Amino acid sequence: MLLDAAGRAPSAGNSQPWAFIVGKRGDGVHAKLVQHLSRSSAAWAPGASLIVVNLSQRFVEDTEMDYSEFAHYDLGQAVAHLTFQAHAMGMSVHQFRAFDRDAVAREFSVPDHWEVTTMAAIGVPTTEARSMTGAGTSRERRSRTQITWARGS
Repeated sequence: MLLDAAGRAPSAGNSQPWAFIVGKRGDGVHAKLVQHLSRSSAAWAPGASLIVVNLSQRFVEDTEMDYSEFAHYDLGQAVAHLTFQAHAMGMSVHQFRAFDRDAVAREFSVPDHWEVTTMAAIGVPTTEARSMTGAGTSRERRSRTQITWARGS
């Protein structure tokens, strides 16, 4: 259901420039992914039910031509759809970038025209997110005024 939700995301020209590597806790993919986490994410991510690698198609195969100049934006849409589906199913999603992208690409033979972009840890958290402290744990958000560049009266 999670990947189905991601697949329903809109994309520029219906290019759908995303793909995923999915590791379920206890399987070989999950074990391989855990090896490439940085120290900070290795402290918590291995306990997630799923670790998902988010890939974006950056180039047309065997060229340096952009596949879609909106590939990162479109991948973000797909991951957002996946995130909302996970929340509807009672799970949490923690998106992160604290891992070795090149090592993951080598491990899973990701072609050069694709980019290992981010990861997401998915599952039911064992601790309340609001009780966590340390770098990267703030839940504060900027106000509407702070995020608005210009607004008519």
